[in-house]
Amino acid sequence: MRERSHITWVGADAAGIHVSPADCYIDPVRPCKTAIITHGHADHARAGHNHVIATPETLAIMAVRYGETFAQTTTALCYGSSMMLGPVKVTLQPAGHVLGSAQIILDYQGQRVIAAGDYKRKRDPTCQPFMPVPCDVFITEATFGLPVFRHPDPAVELKRLLATKYLFPDRTIVIGAYALGKAQRVIALLREAGYNAPIYIHGALQKLCNLYEDYGVPLGSLLPATAGKAGAPQAELKGQIVIAPPSAIGAKWAQRLHDPLIVFASGWMQVRQRAKQRGVEFPLILSDHADWDDLLMTIEQINPGEVWVTHGREDALIKACQMRGYQARALSVVGYEEGEA
Repeated sequence: MRERSHITWVGADAAGIHVSPADCYIDPVRPCKTAIITHGHADHARAGHNHVIATPETLAIMAVRYGETFAQTTTALCYGSSMMLGPVKVTLQPAGHVLGSAQIILDYQGQRVIAAGDYKRKRDPTCQPFMPVPCDVFITEATFGLPVFRHPDPAVELKRLLATKYLFPDRTIVIGAYALGKAQRVIALLREAGYNAPIYIHGALQKLCNLYEDYGVPLGSLLPATAGKAGAPQAELKGQIVIAPPSAIGAKWAQRLHDPLIVFASGWMQVRQRAKQRGVEFPLILSDHADWDDLLMTIEQINPGEVWVTHGREDALIKACQMRGYQARALSVVGYEEGEA
């Protein structure tokens, strides 16, 4: 078993991950003086902080979601760039979760702590890939921290989806995908798989799709998916691919589409009962989080002195780390959700 790191200057309290010598928080769940934000999902990026530090992309996402005045002041920190917060050096590196997502690298008195936030290792054409960085303490999520979660190759999943579309050419393929990250990734993977026809998107996705394209992520032809008047299926969308937020899938909006084939894109679609509960006809297993194998691979690549495990299936991952000779423990952080998976 590796020697414990004895790091006491980073910990968790009711507000989030606290970095005491820098007097700041990482992804705080309540307004604070200085917040370093890993990525733009709502359970990690909240409005109301005095000062927000994040990548330019994450700041832009927060402005789209919360308005330009989401914080009193902001500091944009690009990947690989550093700044000092008091005696602590702060550096951001890619996390591979969504556009702009970052690992927070903290260097203080010869010790290094990395808060990875949410991350994944499988390929995503819409964001920079995760970069392994050696450290003394690695703070990892465990959303899919059970051996049962081994997610398939995304390209294979998209080919399977297109095969189903061509099998039912007259049905409207309605894909439920979270507005930030998942929707754009589905679109980009469809393009890579050779689907060049216009893709119809729900109005709730438009601003974030525009933002992705502003940051150089090509999504091809996107058209608005207006589902017609009440009681009248929209013939224009017959046989087309439509992408909408999950909340719209069960609404009357989706039922007005022509013979909709309901798809949901999530790592949770590996659990058949979840798909059944949502009324999903085609579970598209596409996760923006590391699965079991990728969690362990990441830890082995980084080879930290200690692993701290946050939200998710903590016990199994802690046990697996200990069996591999790593010191590991839970870091209890409240306020994070498993939804955008």
